[in-house]
Formats: sequence, structure tokens, C-alpha cells
Amino acid sequence: MAMSAVAEGIAQVDDSFAAIMDSCLQCRACEVVCPSLVPFGRAMEGAKAELSAQIPSPTRKARHVVVGKMLASRSLLKLITLGISLGQKMGARQFLPASLRRSFDGIRPIAPRSVESGVTYLAIGDRIGKVGFLTGCVMNVWFSDVHTASVALLQRAGYDVVIPAAQTCCGALAAHDGDVKNSTHLAEQNVTAFSEFDTVVSDSAGCGAHLKEYGHWVGESGSSFSQRVFDITEVVARAVTDGRIPSSTVDRGKVAVQDPCHLRHAQRIVEQPRTILRAAGYTPIEIDSSGQCCGAAGIYSLLQPELSQRLGVTKADQVRASGVTTIASANPGCEMQLRSHLEAGYEIVHPVELLWQAIGS
Repeated sequence: MAMSAVAEGIAQVDDSFAAIMDSCLQCRACEVVCPSLVPFGRAMEGAKAELSAQIPSPTRKARHVVVGKMLASRSLLKLITLGISLGQKMGARQFLPASLRRSFDGIRPIAPRSVESGVTYLAIGDRIGKVGFLTGCVMNVWFSDVHTASVALLQRAGYDVVIPAAQTCCGALAAHDGDVKNSTHLAEQNVTAFSEFDTVVSDSAGCGAHLKEYGHWVGESGSSFSQRVFDITEVVARAVTDGRIPSSTVDRGKVAVQDPCHLRHAQRIVEQPRTILRAAGYTPIEIDSSGQCCGAAGIYSLLQPELSQRLGVTKADQVRASGVTTIASANPGCEMQLRSHLEAGYEIVHPVELLWQAIGS
């Protein structure tokens, strides 16, 4: 309603409008139930862009530098990752301000990078094709085990997996924050980097959802690119169904399923992660049939810590109520949010990690 009021000239793009827009999670749950099929995610990105243009502020400009430029810098990310790794080993958590402590708690123990740029990982067994694989920004340095499992399963499914060296950050965080210039630049760079591939795979729900909407940022070439993008759960689940990836015969018990908003609502992918978990020998346990947002929502947890905290506590309570200590989540932000709100003893992993652990040997 606020956007409609501005569009109709009833309200202005002012601080009150900014407060309303900034409180939105951009989880896109409203799109699923909207009878008019309003593309609310795209509308929110447009509203954020108007805020950046009409109410520029040093804070907003600084955020654009971080999410639009710094995340795309591999050398800077390496430096930041080194600092986090040293901090984890030296117990630096206690010296962090309270606003950053919870985010620090959500980060996995930093592991060596597992997927290298410019490398082709050859198919195992009968080769059926070639895919381009998005390594992303923080995924490649903070979630390297997810990449290991994804690439290994794609190889097992019969794909040569190519890691284009010219790729960069997907630009989702920049787009969500209204940074049109950097969002467009990053999209253009990725469209060019993946131009030779008929299939492009992402193992981050947030990244995949944004890649599938590049047409909004780059026009016709972006639309063509988006039609070739698939989430890793789509590709692996299909390979399981087709028999190209085997299923485990071992009963590994129960696993709680957390549906990332940008997988369930934006990409409308629900069953595929469960197919993968069953193939790994697990019984999927539902914790939230409505798919309520966990509160991570990109950088929302840093910008709206109280609201994010409230949603994180709710999601953690849903996990505890299930009685299950292994949780499958297909998005890095959601995983970090869950880990930061659950006590020791809970394991939060990507569905493909569980399948690779089950059949990898």
C-alpha cells in the first residue's frame, strides 16, 4: 500500500516511507498468495532504488560499497576470511560488539577453499553434458564444503563442471538494497562469463533466485541467461529420479527441513530438497508448513536486528519442537541464522552435503 500511495501521489518518498520499506524482509511470501500475481520482489527492489536516488545518505552509500563492490573483490574477501578464521581460532567473539557477535556465531569454521576458478571438473561415468557453476562470493570462502558436495554430485550425475574465472558475485544483496549501478554491472559480468553454457548451476538459494531474474537487470541477454539457471537441488533431484545418482539404502533417521524463502517462494522449489534427503537415507521432518522467513534475509539481520532476532528465535523454537538435531537448509544466510540461534549439538547443513556424505564413498 505504501508503494501504491507513492505511485498515486498520495504519499512522498520520505523517511517514513523509507522506514516502511526497510522493515520488509523481501522474503516474497506475499507473491505466492497474491491473486493478482504482483511481482513484489521486483517492486521492492524498485522502491529501494528510489530511496537510494531520492534520499541518499552516507550510511546507504557505504552499504552499496560493501554489497556492490567489496563482496565482488576476491582479494578483499580472502583478507576478511583470514581475519574471521584467526578470530575463530583465537576466541575473538568475546571482543566483538553485541550487534556482531550473533552473526559471528553463525559462520561455519572456515575450511580451505575447495573449488578453484578456471578449472573443469570432469564427469564420472557416462558424460551427458557440461554445466557452468556459480561459486559466488562468500559461498566459496565460507561454505566450501557445500561446493565440494555440489560439484562432486554433478560429476556423479554425468556433468563436466566448469568454474568460469570471469564470474563474480551474483549481485542479489546489492539489488535488494537498491544499488542499481552495481547490480547491473555484476549481472552483466556474469551473463558474459557464463555465455557458453546451456546450464548454469547455483547452490545458494538466494543467488539462484537472483540469477533467474537477470532479465530485469540486463534485458534480453539477461532473460536468455536466466532460462538456463537451475538450483543445485533441481539438478541433483532430477539425477536421483533418473537413476544417475544412487540412493542410499541406510536408514539415517530424521532431518528437519528449513525452506529458504528464496527457494520456496521466489523459485517455487519445495519437493526437490526432500527428494535429495530421502535419497540420502533420511526421513524429512517438516518444521513450518507455511515457510515463514527465518529472519536472515541478506543483510536484514544487521539492519533490523530486533525483528531478525524475533524471527530467528521463532525458527529455532520450531526446530527444537521437532526433536531433531540435524537441519537441512539450502541457503547460507538461513544456515547462519539457524546456527546463531541454536545451541551446541545442532548440525545445520545443505541437503547436497548429506547426500554426498551418504553415497560419496
